[in-house]
Amino acid sequence: MNQFVNVTSEIGKLKRVMLHRPGYEVENLVPEYLGRLLFDDIPFLKIAQQEHDKFAQVLRENGAEVYYLEELVTEVLKDEKIKNEFLDEFLNESEITSHSLKEALKGYLLGFDTRGMVDKIMAGVRKKEVEIKEPTSLVELMFDDYPFYLDPMPNLYFTRDPGASIGNGITLNKMRMDARKRETLFLKYVIKYNKLFNNPETPLWYERSMPFALEGGDELVLSDKVVAIGCSERTSAEAIEIVAKNLFNSNTSFEKVLVFEIPKCRAFMHLDTVFTMVDYDKFTIHPGIQGPLSVYEITKGANNTLKFKHNTSPVDRILADALNLSSVELIQCGGGDFIIAGREQWNDGSNTLAIAPGVVVTYERNYVTNEILDKKGIKVISIPSSELSRGRGGPRCMSMPLYREKI
Repeated sequence: MNQFVNVTSEIGKLKRVMLHRPGYEVENLVPEYLGRLLFDDIPFLKIAQQEHDKFAQVLRENGAEVYYLEELVTEVLKDEKIKNEFLDEFLNESEITSHSLKEALKGYLLGFDTRGMVDKIMAGVRKKEVEIKEPTSLVELMFDDYPFYLDPMPNLYFTRDPGASIGNGITLNKMRMDARKRETLFLKYVIKYNKLFNNPETPLWYERSMPFALEGGDELVLSDKVVAIGCSERTSAEAIEIVAKNLFNSNTSFEKVLVFEIPKCRAFMHLDTVFTMVDYDKFTIHPGIQGPLSVYEITKGANNTLKFKHNTSPVDRILADALNLSSVELIQCGGGDFIIAGREQWNDGSNTLAIAPGVVVTYERNYVTNEILDKKGIKVISIPSSELSRGRGGPRCMSMPLYREKI
């Protein structure tokens, strides 16, 4: 395990994973600004943290080392030069245009110890916390009832999206929505400066500076030869092409990218909210996407070009052929029942996290889907989720695998 990052399947035994424990950023959610921050409800932080701790405990008990984003960032930012570099970039990306406000915010944040500063940046900075002694712009003087200078980042506990491990590299993603764009900055500094990731250097299959949106919830590593990527509300076709070209031209084992075109709407936000792999030949799927789903194939062409194909076969046949299997089974969320599937899909019934072949972590509230998985021979480890589920993401969304055993 000399290479810190290595993921060549969705189901290999999970050995390393990165999480973010929900923090005070969740307490800065208020009804008036839920839409702006991409939430539908307000989790109760105390219980959400207890549920998240249980999730981490399950992962550890099953052989995974758990790393926390906030701790990795803190370790990097203890270097004063890197800390100042990060703050300048963060404030610029937060669109703080006033020089005096930028200086006031930077001074305020530097007044914390490093871990406190990281937590405060993630939680957001309210206007009442920072005093501007000598305003230098009209913006600072004009009335604005929005309560934050720096928005909270409550989506951070969905660590799957800012970056995704593919092989021995990572896609450092460009998030589609403004509320989430700064999240990838934390991962950028971890990959660039944390010794775990840069010794040896972890290659990047995508960079956050690229102009096209790409999010980790749309990226699934089906095998050491096949990657599936959702073309969705949050991930663009142009970004998928760039990832495919970088994988094919970088001496990796990957030979094919399956592109799943899913409806571009919040209900089907990412591919992994409607489709996940749970065993060598078994997948969960939300019945609502099987009709409108189109699949395309990208393979390597001559002279570093890409070849494209629209595959019109049924999804199960496409997956079986890609994985060299005689057949695969698609297990419908809620058993395909319209009411049950709708209810459990709202609570991410299809968003399972495989921690070994045929072993998955799920939300306990999706009991119908869990029972179906159990009857199909899948070992289900369910975790409490009354508050975590309010963020509209499940166990896969909440985890960024860094290392899986090969299968």
